[in-house]
Amino acid sequence: MNGHDISYTYFFEKEFILPAVTSVDELLIMGGCMNVDEEEKFPWLIAEKKFIKETIDAKKKTIAICLGSQLVANVLGCKVYKGKEKEIGFFPVNFSAIAQGNSLFAHFLQPYTLFHWHGDTFDLPEGAKVIASSAACKHQAYLVNSNVLGLQFHLEMNETVLEEMLLHDGDELSEKGKYIQSKEEIRRGYTFLKQNRVDIFVLLDKFFNSSPSLFSTL
Repeated sequence: MNGHDISYTYFFEKEFILPAVTSVDELLIMGGCMNVDEEEKFPWLIAEKKFIKETIDAKKKTIAICLGSQLVANVLGCKVYKGKEKEIGFFPVNFSAIAQGNSLFAHFLQPYTLFHWHGDTFDLPEGAKVIASSAACKHQAYLVNSNVLGLQFHLEMNETVLEEMLLHDGDELSEKGKYIQSKEEIRRGYTFLKQNRVDIFVLLDKFFNSSPSLFSTL
């Protein structure tokens, strides 16, 4: 898309292969059900963290989603820990004043409703700026310098993926929590997915094509 060549690394494959950092222009780190410290259970986390740190150190543009945002915080020396509330379902986030005044995030409504599925949160890396927050989670989105964007929430979801998550991880919805929706409530939120998909592609285009000057007001 837009002239980009896209490659994937599937860590669940026994013989996964990471590309050379020098061959990567941009990095997109996705989510998962594991925690950042479960290296014994998921030993590939060691290799993934090392690659993330090397990529960021090389000043490559990086977008990290959900677990990805936690991994970035972790490799940048921050604590990742259980939040006060789990957040599972469609809930609004509010973009910070500095984000609202920047064209990178200008296409998002305020407040903006999208999907969440997380129980952990994290301290912010040094120099990071909060971009968005929700009632359950202060650090929903953050920016480090002009090349690292962490998103705790999910803009990338579609109905097929969500149905798979409800099928395989739906037991978590039986837990009591102020910010845990039922399957029926989550399915009613599918109406937000079409706009979320439009907005994530706008964000990707803006972020990966941006110059450092775009971030001068943040």
